[in-house]
Amino acid sequence: MLLHYLNNAITDIENLIDLTKKDIEDIKVAKHSEIFERGRIKNDLIQSFENKKSLLDNELMKLMKENGQKPLEELLETQQKELLTLMKMRLSELKVSNKEYAKYVITISQFYNSLLDSIFPRDMEGYKMAQHKPASILKIRA
Repeated sequence: MLLHYLNNAITDIENLIDLTKKDIEDIKVAKHSEIFERGRIKNDLIQSFENKKSLLDNELMKLMKENGQKPLEELLETQQKELLTLMKMRLSELKVSNKEYAKYVITISQFYNSLLDSIFPRDMEGYKMAQHKPASILKIRA
């Protein structure tokens, strides 16, 4: 059962990495609707991974209880150790991809916020920014 949980968790992580790389490519060319659609899929994958990780943790705890004081490394088979190492590597890769994606998101967010502030200035209330002033110079003509 442990191998099954490990393989499925790794598959979820690899799918998240692929989707994040697609998000990076799409954010570069302003395909925001595709990114938003993938957001729901990514949330489902994250939930799936968390469930599998919980099941994996339970299996590992059960294995440790059954075998007393032995270290986990002695209890696991070679293939299980390799899959745990692979899962750790994939999680590190996902972290790197997410950092890269976050850089783009923050940059674009700052651009839009500065654009909004230049069109609709905000007043300062102490150290806090207040809501945007109503734009009296912008009028809609139909």
